[in-house]
Amino acid sequence: MLRYATDWLAVYREQVNALNVYPVPDGDTGTNMHLTMQSVRRELDTCDENSMPGVARAISYGALLGARGNSGVILSQLLKGFAEAIRDAREIDGALLSRAFQAAQKTGYGAVMKPVEGTILTVARGVAEGAQQGGTPAEVLEHALIRGQDLLDQTPEMLPALKQAGVIDSGGQGYLYIVQGMLAQLRGDALPPAPEITSYAQQQFENEEFGFCTEFLMSDATKPIEEIRELVSPFGDSLLVVGAEGYVKGHIHTNEPDQLLATVGRHGRMLKTKVEDMSEQHTEILGMAGAAARAEEEIAPSGLVAVASGYGLVKLFRSLGARIVSGGQTANPSVQDIVDAVKSVSAEKVVILPNNKNVLMAAEKAMELMDGRAVVIPTRTLGQGIGAALAFSPETPAEDLREVMEGASQAVTTFEVTRASRTTSITTKTGATLAIAEGDVIGLQDDELVQAGGSPEDSVLAMLNQGYNGQEIVTIFGGPQKTQEDLEALTARIQEAFPMVEVEAHAGGPDLYDYLVTLE
Repeated sequence: MLRYATDWLAVYREQVNALNVYPVPDGDTGTNMHLTMQSVRRELDTCDENSMPGVARAISYGALLGARGNSGVILSQLLKGFAEAIRDAREIDGALLSRAFQAAQKTGYGAVMKPVEGTILTVARGVAEGAQQGGTPAEVLEHALIRGQDLLDQTPEMLPALKQAGVIDSGGQGYLYIVQGMLAQLRGDALPPAPEITSYAQQQFENEEFGFCTEFLMSDATKPIEEIRELVSPFGDSLLVVGAEGYVKGHIHTNEPDQLLATVGRHGRMLKTKVEDMSEQHTEILGMAGAAARAEEEIAPSGLVAVASGYGLVKLFRSLGARIVSGGQTANPSVQDIVDAVKSVSAEKVVILPNNKNVLMAAEKAMELMDGRAVVIPTRTLGQGIGAALAFSPETPAEDLREVMEGASQAVTTFEVTRASRTTSITTKTGATLAIAEGDVIGLQDDELVQAGGSPEDSVLAMLNQGYNGQEIVTIFGGPQKTQEDLEALTARIQEAFPMVEVEAHAGGPDLYDYLVTLE
């Protein structure tokens, strides 16, 4: 049922995005809820389906691991409550399904510091109320949908932003689509065609006070969830800090994402972060909203799609004209993610920058599916992607750009500083043997391991000493746990060692990296 509900929600994903105006009009509620459900499905695909505790853990863990955005984090808590209710059962009848929906809404409300009516929580309450009627699972779901729809229709009267835009709540609509998908699976209903999107509610709204939607996933937390929530709360609003299966997930809208992540990172092992510039998201949504109106106008010869993570890097690629696909190392986007991004770009042909060797195959498959409307530049690092993007011109045909962008990508040297995930011994290309312990700092030059040991800053200097060959510009992107002071100190060390180069430093590097450095 949950697998099918994931596909059902996918049909309506853009429709849910188009409704999204609360808590901010960033137009990604449908995408975030679908990504959360996809993560649940991945865990279900690998769990023991004959063990209800295993299935329940897959639902709870998968939802938290993949939770994206305000709506996705709340959905993860609804699914957590649902999973806890079924964990010890051998089978699910109508009565247990009803109790599971009631547990879902209770956990969802409990996860939010200041619950607001007119949101997904209100609809979850309606679903739980309706689920108390009916005998069979199908009847329970039917009544849940009726009452859930009743409260969803009332959401514009509960939230002024919804009434202003003339829409129902997007998260609540997404939740009902999930319940619809569960019922459709029981009935054997086929997936419907995707509805045509003709308008986006975000067009009526300006950007919000806080500019960055910031998320983190942490393990081995040294403080209780309540204390981490208090630690985070001064940084902004739309705050959610939740936990399941030994992990802590956080979501907040803030103007200080780098400082927030550095603060939280001192109290656990940071596994994943995501920072989205909501003003850029808003602009992108408005561009999509006008795509239909521009359909008959003259379109640019070339568009650009780039795979990237880390808000500093995402901001840079966007400034160079790219539509972003979120992902990279350890978080590879799907072929469909790339295809969707290409389709959203108004251009005769679209250039794709995979920016990671593990994404290259998905990018090439997406190119095949686009029937000649896309070109892949085989960038294997984010540094190569930056070099290629700098050479991009929307007025030049994509085929003519291929050679110049590939050449520009090869002119950039990329250094990455991260931590070893296991103990091993590696022989480098130069013949040196590196004995590496789990957790050691390691340095990669153009995706090849060349250095190990010392501090992250030492690693950067060591690789620059090896790889510098008269280049003019060093650009540093600090990872989620690096502060502005760290960046300034490293900049000073580089300028002292290489007085002839220009050094630029930015926050917002990719997840799981201390530094990403380019040399050009």
